[in-house]
Amino acid sequence: MDAGLMASGLSGTERTRHRRLREQGRTDRAALFAVLRAGFVCHLGVVVDGAPMVVPTVYGFDDSFLYFHGSVASRSLAGGRTVCVTVTHVDGLVLARSVFEHGVNYRSAMVYGLPRALSGEAKVEGLRVLTEHAAPGQWDYARRPSRKELAATVIFALSLDEASVKVAEGPPADGDGPDASLGLWAGVVPLEVVSRPPVPDPALPDGLPVPAHIAALFPPGAGREPM
Repeated sequence: MDAGLMASGLSGTERTRHRRLREQGRTDRAALFAVLRAGFVCHLGVVVDGAPMVVPTVYGFDDSFLYFHGSVASRSLAGGRTVCVTVTHVDGLVLARSVFEHGVNYRSAMVYGLPRALSGEAKVEGLRVLTEHAAPGQWDYARRPSRKELAATVIFALSLDEASVKVAEGPPADGDGPDASLGLWAGVVPLEVVSRPPVPDPALPDGLPVPAHIAALFPPGAGREPM
């Protein structure tokens, strides 16, 4: 990604302004890209028929847009609605001396805007970005979608212009307070999402090797890097 873009600041709208725990806020675009790069499932928040709905779906992104997938039958992804898309990674349980100070270490991003349904070559490109984000190399390896399959799929593009990022990290906050004298253990239990070596489809013929682009994600004796 463009170095100048990475160093640029995030938007400062009323929806993205950090009101609570401002010290956890991040204001540079590189922080947004880091959170998006670490996962591939987002939650789409939208109001449907006057009630909120939150839908999990897969995503990909480039310098300017977040691309996410939907079905043509999904009411939540119908056009014309402002959405909030969130991506969250939990990195640890923060276990303090007092219940009040318990919490989690996390990285999160929120992106606001009016998504645009893609068509034609833009739709194919959005699906390529989404596919490559989850499994680099898979777009060129697998069969491309047919016209019928494309017609049954909706790919939306959401601008990254209005986004907010927060990161919480570190030990419990009561180590220098009155509760420190209680003699209770306190600390952080780290949590990771780790990918394991690929498991072949039972329907595969014997002897079909794991393709190189997938094998490269799982070096011998190691799993994929924690997200």
